[in-house]
Amino acid sequence: MNPLLRVPFEIPFDLIRVEHIVPAIRELLVESQKNVDAISDFAGARDFANTLRALDESTVHLENAMAVVRHLECVSNSPELREAIQTIEPELSAFYSSIPLNPNLWTAIQAVSPDGLVPIEKRFLTKQVDAFRRYGAELEPELKRRSLEIDVELQALCTKFSQNVLDSTNAFELIIEDESRLAGLPEDAKGAARANAESKGKAGFRFTLQAPSFLPVLTYLDDPAIRRTMWEGYNARATSGEFSNRELMKQILTLRREKAHLLGYFTFADFVLADRMAQRGAIAMEFVSDLERATREKFSEEHAALEAFSGQPLNPWDLGYFAEKQRAALYDFDEEALRPYFPVDRVVRGMFELCERLFGIEVRQIPDAKVYEPSVAYCEIYSDERMIGAFYADWFPRESKRGGAWMESVRTGGPQADGSFAPHLGVICGNMTPPMPGRPALLTHREVETIFHEFGHLLHHCLSEVPLRGLSGTNVSWDFVELPSQIMENWCWERKALDFFARHFETGEPIPEELFAKMKRARQYRGASGQMRQLGFATVDLTLHMEFDPKLDRDLLAVANSVLQRFTSIPLPDNYGMILGFTHLFSGPVGYAAGYYSYKWAEVLDADAFSRFQEEGVLNGETGRDFRQKILAKGNSEEPKDLYRSFMGRDPSQNALLQRIGLIQVSENQ
Repeated sequence: MNPLLRVPFEIPFDLIRVEHIVPAIRELLVESQKNVDAISDFAGARDFANTLRALDESTVHLENAMAVVRHLECVSNSPELREAIQTIEPELSAFYSSIPLNPNLWTAIQAVSPDGLVPIEKRFLTKQVDAFRRYGAELEPELKRRSLEIDVELQALCTKFSQNVLDSTNAFELIIEDESRLAGLPEDAKGAARANAESKGKAGFRFTLQAPSFLPVLTYLDDPAIRRTMWEGYNARATSGEFSNRELMKQILTLRREKAHLLGYFTFADFVLADRMAQRGAIAMEFVSDLERATREKFSEEHAALEAFSGQPLNPWDLGYFAEKQRAALYDFDEEALRPYFPVDRVVRGMFELCERLFGIEVRQIPDAKVYEPSVAYCEIYSDERMIGAFYADWFPRESKRGGAWMESVRTGGPQADGSFAPHLGVICGNMTPPMPGRPALLTHREVETIFHEFGHLLHHCLSEVPLRGLSGTNVSWDFVELPSQIMENWCWERKALDFFARHFETGEPIPEELFAKMKRARQYRGASGQMRQLGFATVDLTLHMEFDPKLDRDLLAVANSVLQRFTSIPLPDNYGMILGFTHLFSGPVGYAAGYYSYKWAEVLDADAFSRFQEEGVLNGETGRDFRQKILAKGNSEEPKDLYRSFMGRDPSQNALLQRIGLIQVSENQ
């Protein structure tokens, strides 16, 4: 039997083959369509169970299979896998887009009365009516056909965009044979580059555009020519040649704009944000602009100080290098001094112990589980001796794996109609510093924060207690979904929390108090610059999705760079191509498009919400369980603003974030 037709909870990766994908997905598409048709053609009286709950469950086997396929695409990409996915994507896109365009189904949903429904059922009914209307249920037949065509075209274009970024990233390598040119580079980074070269049968040191290779060069390497080569290589990804994303970006923006207009929205941002906390593109832009105004003066001061410290005009590839030198001079702090205290296994195990104390869970790693890569771990999450979730953890880079870090929901469980509880299943991935021969993987502090961030997403998924799949876990507004992930990063800065997981890989000793004090003092270093960088990404995202008009025939790369230039004090080269590798915005039909501001929106929430932990104790289990019950367990069962108020007892304030990055000072009596 094809293993993708009914994927068991513990995924049989050893049995799944590329040739299974197309026949399995096509069979599951037929099955799902039959389920949808049975709902829309039902002749009896309409109620929640036979219409809305049935719709919520109609595609479960298709989604379980595609979650596995999408995951393999991200972590084990191959030409054969790409071909299979490209074959089925148009069919998948057409199917999902057809659901809100089905007139009989639309009539059926409208026939369900809210009378007698419990609150979560009423919310699901309201959400479905709104979603069907927003996605074209009331369009004329010809416009419905065009809406479906747009969705199919968008999926194909976005898949190609993402593949081009991966291919152009892998196409770059820099070989340095003369070790003297690597002055300043930490020994760990040199060792990794030497091992990388050996793995390719080459002499010397091999550098790539993967973060563990790329970032140490820009941060520590003394030779500006090498830094420039790496910086330009990274920011030239997908800008020209066979992997160019220039035309793809224009086509994606054009189709998104047409889709928004077709559905009655002035801009794509308004369409996307209609069911999010911000509600409209203009509100999101106002939020970003307010933070920009609050940050700009301190940002200018930071840059002037850095340029004075460097004693020379700065180029883009100099920023990270001189910033690290200045930080060391100001705070006597070297980020690399922390690395020995962050062996990956100890970090992950300590994170589990911390979450057990805070949220009342137990995480167990299961040996000898079926995995798709030897370095991948499989773990189960228990609460009161009941398994409530499980996940695969994949931390290290490979050429077949996409860059960045992410969490994926592979299976959504939760309370079942028979009173049982089905466990959730997820995946957390990153591209962290890999282990060296004879030594474990030693992480940077930022990599530790990333692991905590992704585990926060996973907890949001696996601790959900919502009985409807469509409202469970991370199926929340995208400007709320980052709260559970970003709040987890705060524990990476707290002494009591660090002692759970920050232990020297050789001696087992915790971070020395003097080093911890330096780390804390340096936390706000160039905080305004970091914030302006994120605000630049948010602004260019909103600008492209609010102001783009294909009739104007403008150079989109120039438009994007003119926006980004406002958020950096160093002139960007004309061919600066960061936007063409920005997969957050262009690797899916929606993704973070018109939604990148969500990171800052949620950062306001996370800083403010963590202030309650700071007041009541950062290891306070009662506070942690309150966060679990009022945020993590609730999914999208209530409005995000109401969930936040239930935990904090008030609306959010920006002050905690501005204090955290040094834009306003905490009073002495606080």
